[in-house]
Amino acid sequence: MNHLKEKYKKEVIPSMMEKFNYKTTMEVPKIDKIVINMGVGDALTNSKLIDAALHDLELISGAKPVVTKAKRSIAGFKLREGSPIGCKVTLRNEEMYNFLEKLIKIVLPRVRDFRGLSPKSFDGRGNYSLGLTEQLIFPEIVYDDVVKTLGMDIAIVTTAKTNEEALQLLINMGVPFRK
Repeated sequence: MNHLKEKYKKEVIPSMMEKFNYKTTMEVPKIDKIVINMGVGDALTNSKLIDAALHDLELISGAKPVVTKAKRSIAGFKLREGSPIGCKVTLRNEEMYNFLEKLIKIVLPRVRDFRGLSPKSFDGRGNYSLGLTEQLIFPEIVYDDVVKTLGMDIAIVTTAKTNEEALQLLINMGVPFRK
């Protein structure tokens, strides 16, 4: 069983129930899913970049990513509707907890000049988003195999109703926030 899942059951639920005066454990917010998105803008000129991004994202997440396509044409970006422009993967259950644990314990400490995540990146409904500038900070990525350094967006979707509840949930789970 995953350490974070155990921590959620043993530590997070009791502390959240005490702090927010929940009546049942079902009211305590939990992490619903994690969505990792890589935008590959240069894929319009070099189709190999999408394949490289798919490969890297599969190594990072441990799940099979899907290609995202442009919803509409934008002439200024030479973009046609249906063109592949990135890839994403949605993680739930064990995969989600494994990824979150790896993000907290291995990846974020490897970020240069890391002083904690911003507590302001919540969307108002209890979901948190963060961006990473390169995929090289993940231990699965081999530097020599990288075609192009790509950034990624990571969205942590929770069942929390407010940002305050979600912030407390993520702090209790061990996510390092700036003071």
